[in-house]
Amino acid sequence: MRWPIVLLLAASGAWAQTGASNPTGAVNPTGAANPLVSSSKVFYLNAKQDILRSADKMPEDKYAFKPTDTVRSFGQVLAHVADGQYEFCGAAAGKQDEKNIEQTAKTKADIVAALKTAFAYCDAIYAGMTDAKAAEMIPAFGGAKITRLSMLDFNVSHTMEHYGNLVTYMRIQGIVPPSSESRQ
Repeated sequence: MRWPIVLLLAASGAWAQTGASNPTGAVNPTGAANPLVSSSKVFYLNAKQDILRSADKMPEDKYAFKPTDTVRSFGQVLAHVADGQYEFCGAAAGKQDEKNIEQTAKTKADIVAALKTAFAYCDAIYAGMTDAKAAEMIPAFGGAKITRLSMLDFNVSHTMEHYGNLVTYMRIQGIVPPSSESRQ
């Protein structure tokens, strides 16, 4: 059921980016003041929701679970995602914030609180981002330059990459991941 919504959002973002008219004649069918940032934020909010709901669904005694000794535990993955909000959203805003949540937060309560604070940090950066600012070039990995919006989008990609890890961990534990709940 999500794919039609995703396709509609992608199409509205494409209309906004190209200036193409929709059947009503409106140039920006989303009505957003900053359609590039607004379109990106849709995917960020989906990633945020999936992560926070995963954090809530996993029982505390399973936060130390790891499918093999060579990977992060469920809780460590969540803490790593929280750190990523500061690293990538901070970079998009021209800040260099590091919290080392993965090394310090150990309980479910600590990790969930850190995640919520980290997402609030990123929410504030999205709220202050305009399309003009989003198009500015900033330093990135390996000396490359990318747009601020690309850094925010990389954060979404990173978050969803780790949501994929969490999905596997939840399935192994017999827990239905948040993004699959409506398909039951």
